[in-house]
Amino acid sequence: MVGKLDLYKVFWMVGRNKSFSKAAKSLYMTQPAVSQAIMQLERELDTRLFHRTPKGVSLTNEGSLLFEYVHSSLNLINAGEEKILEFKNLTAGELKIGVGDTITKYFLLPYLEAFHNKYPNIKFKIVNGTTLETLSILKAGEVDIAVCNFPVEDSALERIAFIDIHDTFVCGEKYKDILSGPISLDELVDLPLIFLEPNSNSRKYVEDYLLSKGIKLSPEFELGSHDLLLEFAKINLGIACVTKEFSMEYLEKELVYEVQLKEDIPTRNIGLCFLKSVPLSPASTKFVEMIEGNKE
Repeated sequence: MVGKLDLYKVFWMVGRNKSFSKAAKSLYMTQPAVSQAIMQLERELDTRLFHRTPKGVSLTNEGSLLFEYVHSSLNLINAGEEKILEFKNLTAGELKIGVGDTITKYFLLPYLEAFHNKYPNIKFKIVNGTTLETLSILKAGEVDIAVCNFPVEDSALERIAFIDIHDTFVCGEKYKDILSGPISLDELVDLPLIFLEPNSNSRKYVEDYLLSKGIKLSPEFELGSHDLLLEFAKINLGIACVTKEFSMEYLEKELVYEVQLKEDIPTRNIGLCFLKSVPLSPASTKFVEMIEGNKE
């Protein structure tokens, strides 16, 4: 059965060539098949579209009007097909990522740079937020992927862990000698503590671990930025709970000092999430593959 779109393609080719035989040759069809297609379209529209003469065919007034619309429509379809090929070949498109500022700065930037160098025509849309916020916008379809702090428990999401990270505590010069030897978590919580805000996945992970040991937190400061944790610790406002891998510049320059614990907090991960029910775009797929290729 010939579809309506196929009929319009035949109509367009006949109108363009002003000949059934030339249209048939271009479409790799027989001339009777082309004639049948035009007759079928004319019956369905109840309108004569061509004047038939021994020298060929010409469009009627109605046919000329229809030809302009069909010409525009077919061009739009061709343009759409070309765009799809561009997206598949990564010569166009957009990569939408939900991620927090700290993970962007200390983990994601090298991958964004490498991806941009390889696929310069792909645009980035970076939406910042906490892990809970980025997962919310991911599930709302506002971003393609979310890069966030694990653990993440959600059966609707595909989760890929990339790097291990370690939660630790750091202090400034004032507390350096006081905390010269390993201390227990019970001793630690008696000191002025600096933590991220309660809605942070990093804060929740450490807090849940301490609660499992019967230790309840009561921080002196609750901040919205990992960099601020380091700055507050540096000026001796308290003991800051930070991600060690994201604090190496401060530690190496001895702007802050790591507190030695008798019991280390278990390792967790930075990872990537996307919806199981929605196929990744070509750009997102390539980006995930790039990070996985460097997975530790």
